[in-house]
Amino acid sequence: MRRYLLALVTAVSVMFPNTFTQAAEPLRILAMGDSMMASHRLSRRAVSHSIARALGAKVTDQSVMGARIIYRLPITGAMGLNIGRQYRKGDWDWIVLNGGGNDLWLGCGCSRCHRRMDQLVTKKGNGGEIAKLIVKLRKTGAKVAYVGYLRSPGAGSPIEHCRDDGDELERRLKRLAGLVDGFYYVSVADLVPHGDMSFHALDMIHPSLKGSRVIGQRVAATIKAVEARR
Repeated sequence: MRRYLLALVTAVSVMFPNTFTQAAEPLRILAMGDSMMASHRLSRRAVSHSIARALGAKVTDQSVMGARIIYRLPITGAMGLNIGRQYRKGDWDWIVLNGGGNDLWLGCGCSRCHRRMDQLVTKKGNGGEIAKLIVKLRKTGAKVAYVGYLRSPGAGSPIEHCRDDGDELERRLKRLAGLVDGFYYVSVADLVPHGDMSFHALDMIHPSLKGSRVIGQRVAATIKAVEARR
């Protein structure tokens, strides 16, 4: 009987080769970044968890609260406060990251934002520390998605005055995405309706549980669209 069943399976697989194909492996994704990515990780409701649920993916989250793109201290940088040093070797299909907010809105003291912006990514999108990091990550073979920041709802946020800088950073990253194959910029600038405070935590800076969920869903939609074209 066992031989008969084996012969039957073999015959069917020859006639209908797609019948017994294995299910596709889940995507392997590395998440990197600052507190926008790291918020709600302890409760397993961070951006990375939203991505994992939406895609059925295996997501490893290395993001760290307070991390920056430009961070010179070696020990704490190696512990993750330097976003580039959050990378871990692996057979990643995608790397999802964010960054730049702490460099601009906290790191430059709101007095040298134009100079720091150029250090992060140049006006044409073809230079700066973010551009260098993206090229380095793409050399691993993984596709890269860079996630923008939620905008203030215009209701008492301490970063309301940084809106123009956020818009300029986004413009430059979109230009970079047009220059680097396999790199995608995911904007979330349009997610927050004016006056709607539900996307932010009480500090009006970090994402709420809802904010983290919808950011992850938007990232997942981008990944799905790219994977569908393969």
